[in-house]
Amino acid sequence: MAPNIGLSPALVETYSRLLVYIEIESLGIKGFISQILPKVCEHNAWGILHTMLELFSFRLHHVQPHFRVSLLTYLHTINKMTQSNHNQLFQCIESTALRIITGLGSAEVQPQLSRFLQDPKQLLSSDSEELNRALVLTLARAMHVTGSETLSGNWCKDILATLFSNTPHNWATHTLHCFPSALQQFFHDNQATAENRSFLKKTVEDEYRKWKGMTNDADIMTHFMQSQPPLFLCLVWKMLLDTERMRPVTIKILERIGPRALASHIRTFADFLVYEFSTSAGGQHVNKCIETLNDMVWKLNLVTLDRLVLSLALRSHEGNEAQVCFFIVQLLLLKPSEFRNRVNEFIKEAPSDHWTQSDWHNKHINYHRKFPEKFFYEGLLEQTGAKLSTPQHYLPIYFSNVCLRFLPVFDILIHRFLELPPVSKSLETLLDHLGGLYKFHDQPVTYLYNTLHYYEKRLRHAERPLLKRKLISAIIGAQKGIKPPGWCLSLAYLDYINRTGDDVTWEPEHEYYVKIIGRLVDTIAGKIPSPFPAMDWRFNEFPNPTAHALYVSCVELMALPGTGETVGNALLDVVLKSPAEVPHDDVMSWMNAVALVITALPECYWKVINDKILEVLSTDIPAVKSAFSGDHSLDRIFSVYNFSGSHASHTELMCSYVLALTHAVWHHSNIGQLTLLPPFLRDHVKPIVQTEEQFLYVCHLVGPFLHRFHLERTRCLLEIAVELYEMLQTVDQSSTQIVHADTISDFLYHIKYMFTGDSIKGDAERVIKGLRASLQKRLRFIAKGPEVTGAAPPAAS
Repeated sequence: MAPNIGLSPALVETYSRLLVYIEIESLGIKGFISQILPKVCEHNAWGILHTMLELFSFRLHHVQPHFRVSLLTYLHTINKMTQSNHNQLFQCIESTALRIITGLGSAEVQPQLSRFLQDPKQLLSSDSEELNRALVLTLARAMHVTGSETLSGNWCKDILATLFSNTPHNWATHTLHCFPSALQQFFHDNQATAENRSFLKKTVEDEYRKWKGMTNDADIMTHFMQSQPPLFLCLVWKMLLDTERMRPVTIKILERIGPRALASHIRTFADFLVYEFSTSAGGQHVNKCIETLNDMVWKLNLVTLDRLVLSLALRSHEGNEAQVCFFIVQLLLLKPSEFRNRVNEFIKEAPSDHWTQSDWHNKHINYHRKFPEKFFYEGLLEQTGAKLSTPQHYLPIYFSNVCLRFLPVFDILIHRFLELPPVSKSLETLLDHLGGLYKFHDQPVTYLYNTLHYYEKRLRHAERPLLKRKLISAIIGAQKGIKPPGWCLSLAYLDYINRTGDDVTWEPEHEYYVKIIGRLVDTIAGKIPSPFPAMDWRFNEFPNPTAHALYVSCVELMALPGTGETVGNALLDVVLKSPAEVPHDDVMSWMNAVALVITALPECYWKVINDKILEVLSTDIPAVKSAFSGDHSLDRIFSVYNFSGSHASHTELMCSYVLALTHAVWHHSNIGQLTLLPPFLRDHVKPIVQTEEQFLYVCHLVGPFLHRFHLERTRCLLEIAVELYEMLQTVDQSSTQIVHADTISDFLYHIKYMFTGDSIKGDAERVIKGLRASLQKRLRFIAKGPEVTGAAPPAAS
């Protein structure tokens, strides 16, 4: 097929809708990845490849992660082919790869990346620093959100080493501070050679003098094609600032460089820009610089806006230079009218619910007619009167434009702004002018969830609740008129974000949290009518109402102006202090909902359950012991801890409530969160446990989770077992008698024979030898202690 002949828009749209149905095996995503794309490349049908990649990016909402990662590896392969070094196609491939990388779910990253531990090169770009940096950022976010930053980062070291070998780079200090410790350590140990900005400035000046002094086009091409560092765009910038005119030979050089190699020139140009602005006198010169930069993008079509902004956003500038970099981005996006006009027109005219439209293609084509995209230096060709040595054909465009391509760049840009508090006001300005683009974001709630979760420490400061409110208002507000009322935020929170001015003083009442949890409980139960309006889940961000309810609840709770500890305690109090609001027969459903929400929030929210445990051990258990003084029967003490039985008879106590709620929280916790349990037992619980009742309560807490630790994190299991032995030793020394010695011994035997074996034999023997004789006798098969009085003497040999 000729490259300038496109498929029928109706055919492409129909095919995209068929791909939505995962039940259709012959036309499904598996065939798309494994059959269609290879066949398209085999026949050099680059126009169809461009169409298929657009379709994947802007029409497929629920693609299994292994298919997405498989496509990513295939794109890296295609990108190495000579034929892909076509300005428009290269842009599409890079943009699609960026969408795949940034769109990976946090829980998907480790399972999918682990498939490539033996050959990480498949997963990584060999030359695109931007794509590899985006992968590092996605990895950092996934490790944080899933709690795996508490675990070893060794599993991804080979991937990071290969990535660093392909594209050596550093990270700014303010970005590194947000990374999990494993990534911080890696980039601390592996540092690329830092670019000397003043040397770059001097080199550009020297090369520019050579450019002005050379007149032979062949000599110019030979010299500037091979110059290192790659600074040709810096020279173009200098030419435009000085003369506003370009030589025809410029086109020939840009052609020879090609879009793939041009990426390194853009990086150098980004660093040069920051240095130029940092040392600028300001005033009119800054305005002139921004106008020239704008001309390079929109008038001369030398570089696309999304590529330039992405490169600027991902450079590793420190201190004042970092602020200057963001200042350049803000001016480039907002000061000239070209991009703002395109954004405003697209928001105004284009619907985001494409699946309900019958004329979406016509609207999109009209938009492109009004704002045509130019990939082949048309403006420069017109100014110089030159022609391309090889005529280039435009590939058919069905779904993409600069606004949609800018969205994943905008996602990254917002995160970079959040890392640097001094530029918060600039971020608010960007959101005011460009936030409407999130009307077209395919995962706005997930993006907010990841952002609020990953940057919780950055956003918790007293001066930043307004920024959180602005994020919610801009991104969720962009869906107004598209999504039905009540689709996301509660009425109480909508009242909060609609406040005028900087008033962020709001402390939600207890009833607010009851409504948030109750909404989730009803959604899980499938209550009719549903708390949320009906939506077409084939095209929705989430595949079912429960996932939607959970994520929108978490986003709203993280966006509250209060501290994580305050919100976490309020969530626990929904169950612990709401006997009237929580139906008696449905209490377990409410506990489950609280646990689902609180474990999906950052650590400062869910760690409040530890405070409740310590409070019960310090206060409630001694009170129970006092109430049952003289009645130490095993059945009585265990009936107190049995929430199901005591709740059914309306005799439950706070200690049983906390026990049941803790089990729900730990059940929903990921292994990264549970890994913090041994230090909690060692540093906080063990100093409190002095009595047999307290020890039995701790056994009730950890007992149901030993099997999970045995399967997922054996080291933690061994640490917990050692802590139990040492707590028993303290209880033995502080108690006149151990009433439930048989039960305690049975539990320790269970741990040994089901889980630990002889792994902690030394610690067990050390403790058991110091216990009273009755316990030593019962535990003699775990470790042989001193000879017990009355015990049979050893048999003679």
